[in-house]
Amino acid sequence: MTAELVRGQNHPLSQARLEIRVSAGAPIVAAATLSDELGKVHSVERVAHPGAPNLPGLEVPRQAAADHRLAVDLSAMPDTVHRVNVLLALPTGAGGGPGRFGVVAAPFVAVTGLDGSEIASYTITGLEAETAVVALELYRRQGAWKVRAVGQGYAGGLAGLLADQGLPQAHQLAAAIDEAVAQGMARSVAAPPPRAADGDRTRQAAPPALGPDQSGSPYGGQGPQTGTGARAGNLGAGAAPADPSALTQPSAPTSGGPIDYSHPRRQNTAPPPPPPTAPPAAPGQPARPVAGDATGWSMDERLYNQVWGMFEDLARTTAAYRSAVDFAESRMDKELEQVLSDPRSRIGGQADAARESARARHAELVDQAKQVLDRDVAQLTTEAGVVEPALPPAYAGWDNPVWHAYRVPMELPMAVRLGDLRLPECAQLRIPMLLRMPLERGLWIDSGRAGSLDGSFHDSHELRRLAMDSAVAHAARLLAVHPAGEFNVHVIDPAGSGASALAPLVQSGVLAAPPAVGAAGVTEVLARLTQRVDLVQMAVRGGAADALPPDLDTSQHLLVVNDFPHGFDDRAVTQLRYLADEGPGVGVHLMMVADREDSAGYGPLLDPLWRSLLRLTPVADDHLADPWVGHAWTYEPPVVPPGSQVLQQVLAQVSSARRAWRR
Repeated sequence: MTAELVRGQNHPLSQARLEIRVSAGAPIVAAATLSDELGKVHSVERVAHPGAPNLPGLEVPRQAAADHRLAVDLSAMPDTVHRVNVLLALPTGAGGGPGRFGVVAAPFVAVTGLDGSEIASYTITGLEAETAVVALELYRRQGAWKVRAVGQGYAGGLAGLLADQGLPQAHQLAAAIDEAVAQGMARSVAAPPPRAADGDRTRQAAPPALGPDQSGSPYGGQGPQTGTGARAGNLGAGAAPADPSALTQPSAPTSGGPIDYSHPRRQNTAPPPPPPTAPPAAPGQPARPVAGDATGWSMDERLYNQVWGMFEDLARTTAAYRSAVDFAESRMDKELEQVLSDPRSRIGGQADAARESARARHAELVDQAKQVLDRDVAQLTTEAGVVEPALPPAYAGWDNPVWHAYRVPMELPMAVRLGDLRLPECAQLRIPMLLRMPLERGLWIDSGRAGSLDGSFHDSHELRRLAMDSAVAHAARLLAVHPAGEFNVHVIDPAGSGASALAPLVQSGVLAAPPAVGAAGVTEVLARLTQRVDLVQMAVRGGAADALPPDLDTSQHLLVVNDFPHGFDDRAVTQLRYLADEGPGVGVHLMMVADREDSAGYGPLLDPLWRSLLRLTPVADDHLADPWVGHAWTYEPPVVPPGSQVLQQVLAQVSSARRAWRR
């Protein structure tokens, strides 16, 4: 079955020899880069393009065309290559060309086996002013290869894209690629015939803002200025690559007509209704935000995409501000250095005037950047005020009134909220941290921090209590967002130290069994879940799902482990690692509440375990970093308001629904 990816989503690759097929409504250039684990391309010898189409394990087309096939052999990739980025660009210098992706059909990219069977596909929507885009990324993870839908666009073309990947000769290579493409333009393949129309793109792109964008700031250069799917107010900075709103498949444009974005696999499905329309804004004022103004096939999907859009907007407007401040400081330093380099101007009125002028220009630049940041943050804050009350329970904070009308859902949501994210430049603005469902990796609630960003300090006992409270809040939310009977929670608490925090789960009766205590309890739970993973894996791999025991519980399972490694022998540790690695693929998920230092006696043996889990903290901490602009995001855990009974009320409804389901 083909995985239809959205932006930011990944999928495992079971084959080493692949084809990447590209279909677009106009001639485009296909290329690829080979980068290290940090995404950096070290030399032009790591770029396959029409002028040099062959690299070890990689071959790209020699000319611009509307359809492409790229050959990839992952087994032939050098050990130093950790990422293969597939690049698409519009050719330059050809008169009458489209000039930007926003006026052509959205490119469709598919990863296939050599027999033509599709493994994963991705439609790159939401582009507007961009002329180059990173379509896909094939990357190594724990010895295996995966594909990720990227869709990061660049208005600066191939030069900006290659510079963003750290290539020193980006502009020279881009010029060489343009020349090679120009020589072969006469051989370009014509665009394919139009497909039937059944949908429209519902979001337009924002015009790029002046100033450096986020794509250059983490690497010390000014990257391309791009636009992404626009949202209320058209915040202006470069595009961030994480927008997951790519949902529809394009058709070729007709002369003078609208572009069709229908998906070939949804020809029998009605297109999504248009998003809500914002009331007209006053002249000269930004558009008023509306909850659910993103693309999607349901309101929940629109809100999910809108939250991601807010995250991207905050990321790039902050990156633009930081880049502008860095530029202002470097310019002032250079001007002061020039003053000091001339012995005749080091002292006296002339030197003082030069210093004052440099500082004044620095202050002016910083003030201009701050005004833009404040404008964008104010707009995002207004949008957050509209979006937050409209969120469904899976996305909402515990203080949201939507929980008072909570009912056990009939379907699994797209995502679940695990907390909030913010940046220091705008601490008052918090973006919901949404994680796609079902979970692809386990969670680690780190109880080993000594303090928090707000200046308060906690002793080890207090941190462990806060960590268990956070784990219970996460487990309760996961239970609440699943239909009755489709999610079970198991708890291992060897010493019983988490009994107080676990009381809401125990008293409501939502646990699959009482918390396991002592070494015997640890052994029994781990053996039972390990056996379940083994059975399901064998059935799936053997294509014999009907052969599973009739009494096997096929629901999702979450194992909450407290006080690790207390009560765990070597066999239990091995089983825990096995569950962390293999469990998510067959519906068994792990939540560790632990201090990594407590397991230091195992040495590096457990390092893969910690790396496989998503680390969260029970107090605010800036340990999360996005891979696009390099920000260190402050994570704030979900907190039930003091004195609120919302957690108990929600768990009571979950318990009641589970009892009814069993009957």
